[in-house]
Amino acid sequence: MANLRLTFACGPFDRTQALRDGTIRPHGIDLVYLSLQPAEIFWRMLQFSEFHISEMSLENYAMLVAQGDTRYVAIPAFPSRVFRHGYFFINTTKGIRTPKDLIGKRGGVPEYSQTAAVYMRGLLQHEYGVLASDIEWVQGRADRLKHALLPNVRLTQAPPGIELGDLLERGELDFLMSANNPLSFRRGAQTVARLFPNYEELERDYYRRTKIYPIMHTVVIRRDVYERDPWVALSMYRALWRRRSILIAGWPKADRRKCRSPGCSR
Repeated sequence: MANLRLTFACGPFDRTQALRDGTIRPHGIDLVYLSLQPAEIFWRMLQFSEFHISEMSLENYAMLVAQGDTRYVAIPAFPSRVFRHGYFFINTTKGIRTPKDLIGKRGGVPEYSQTAAVYMRGLLQHEYGVLASDIEWVQGRADRLKHALLPNVRLTQAPPGIELGDLLERGELDFLMSANNPLSFRRGAQTVARLFPNYEELERDYYRRTKIYPIMHTVVIRRDVYERDPWVALSMYRALWRRRSILIAGWPKADRRKCRSPGCSR
């Protein structure tokens, strides 16, 4: 039987390079690896189901399932896992020294429902006692998926074309949670700094205590593909497992022992 020709939209990651260059080939599949930025992948997949297989925001996938939308089947492989303590940014003129100082403040977030933001609100609540309802939120872009908010959450949309990092630098936002370092921080703005300068130490402590390595993205298969050829899920899972083995082959032994699942990335 001829191989299936399937598209796989995924970010340009080192941890999937073996699938990109054909070093690893999923059994029974001629994989067409489409190297795109995750934000574009998510939009195109959620709006148009454009790819047979794709990287997907874990939170967007969870929202679909919660809403009864079963158009995708996820497999337990995670192209992106990131600790998030280092992505809280503050305006240094606002008197913010600790997470508790965020109570009553105005905080920016690219998208309220993005996975990074969900994890970071969880950190604020469970590690520092700061609730989402304690903050006035400003969202930078439209939601990929429509969703309801809790009645006590205050959320407004920033004007189109406005960079949240610029609002933070000017003091129109008190703090910002982001999946990436904002441009104002990267260019060395004097009024922008990390809430947790010692974020690496905090992340190591968080993992020691919780054993949580936050999952940002998973991999999904269109349900029509899965129902027609359910073996595709196992084939892709095994291929992603093999790319992990190649990736960690050169790691120190101590690091290898810590990473024993196909979702582990470093």
